[in-house]
Amino acid sequence: MSRICILGGGFGGLYTALQLSQLPWTVQPEIILIDKSDRFVFNPLLYELITEELEAWEVAPTFSELLARTGIQFVQGQITAVDIVTSQISVTNPLLPKEVLNFNYDRLVLAFGGETPIDMVPGSLDYAIPFRTLADAQRLQLRLRQLEQLKPEKIRVCIAGAGSSGVELACKISDRLLGVGRVRIIDRNSMILPNSPVSNRLAAEKALASRDIWTDLSTSVARIGDGEITLNYTHGTDTLPVDIVMWTVGNTISSLGRSLNLPHSSGGKIITEDTLQVQGHDQIFALGDIAECRDASGQVLPATAQVAFQQAQYCARNIWASLNNHSLAPFTYLALGEFISLGKDNAAMSIFGQFGVEGLPALIARRAAYLLRMPTFQHQVRVGINWLSRPLFDLLRGDRR
Repeated sequence: MSRICILGGGFGGLYTALQLSQLPWTVQPEIILIDKSDRFVFNPLLYELITEELEAWEVAPTFSELLARTGIQFVQGQITAVDIVTSQISVTNPLLPKEVLNFNYDRLVLAFGGETPIDMVPGSLDYAIPFRTLADAQRLQLRLRQLEQLKPEKIRVCIAGAGSSGVELACKISDRLLGVGRVRIIDRNSMILPNSPVSNRLAAEKALASRDIWTDLSTSVARIGDGEITLNYTHGTDTLPVDIVMWTVGNTISSLGRSLNLPHSSGGKIITEDTLQVQGHDQIFALGDIAECRDASGQVLPATAQVAFQQAQYCARNIWASLNNHSLAPFTYLALGEFISLGKDNAAMSIFGQFGVEGLPALIARRAAYLLRMPTFQHQVRVGINWLSRPLFDLLRGDRR
C-alpha cells in the first residue's frame, strides 16, 4: 500500500487530501494529513467573526469533523524534520514533546501555507496583531470587547496594509464599533488594493469614505509602542495615540519550508514544475503559499485561496497518475474573479476581471460562492441551514426583547 503524506491543512493540503480520497484507486493508499492545529480555517470568511455575523464552528471546523468517514488519517502535531533522502518526516505533539512520530512516504505534499512576518518594525512583535488564524481573530475580538466595556469616547484602530485583508478588516471593525471607532489604514503604496480590479478598488474607496476611515497612503510604519504608533509620511514623521494595531503586511513561508534541501526562488518559495512537482523531485509536490507557481505567461501566481483550491485538484489527480503510471497534467489557472467584503451589508466582486458588481448582489454571490467552496458537503449543509435560519432566530429574539 502506498502512503501519501500531506503537510499542512490549509486550502492546498486539506482539499488535496479530500480529492485524493475520492479518486478511483485500485488499491486505496494511506492518506495522512498533518497540521499543528486541530482546525481548518476558511480564511476568506474570518472577517465575519469580528462582526459576529458568523460563528467560529462555521469558519473553522475541526479536522476530525471534516475527515470523518473519508478514510483520511489526521495527525495533529508540529513537523520537526523532513528527510528528503530517506523519504521520512518527523512529527511531535506539543503536549508530548518527547514523543516523536516518524512517517515514511511514497508521495509527499508540501502545503505549509504562509505566515505574516510580524517583526518588520520595532515594537510590532509586541504590540501588533496579525490576522491570518482563528487565534488572531479571537485575540482581536477579546481586545475589542475589553475596550468596549470601558465605554470610551473613541476606540482608535490602525491597520498596516491596504490590500484586500486590510480593507476588509477596516470595514468590519468600523461597522462593529459604529460611531466609536476611529479606523486608519496605512500603506506604502499610492493606492489601496493595488493588485485588485479597478471596479473593486472604486467600490472599496466608496466604502471606506462612507465610514470615515482614514487612508494614509505613501506612508510607512516607523515603530509601534504601548498605545502609540509612529508613521513616516512623505513630508515628515508623526506619533499618534492608538488602541489596536493590526498587521496585514507581507507573506513568508515557514522556517521549516526555507530549510528544506529543495530548489528555492529568490523569495524563498519552493520552485515547482507545471505539474506541481518540485523541480528535480518527482515524488514531492508543493502548492499554495509555499510554492512558486507560474501561469502560462510566466507570471508568478498570487498566494490566494482561489489559486490553492484549483491547485489541489490538479495535485491530487497528478499524485494518482504518478502512482498509476499515467501521464501528469500541467496546472492551468483560471482567474475567476475576486470577492471583497466591505462591511456587514456590502461587498464587491469582479467577474473574470471584466465585470464589476457591488452591494447586495455581490454580498449574496460572495456568501453563495464560499458556501459551495467549503470542504465537505456535510459542512456545507450545516452552515447553509444555519445561514438561512439565523434571520428568523434573530427576529424571534428581538421580539422577545
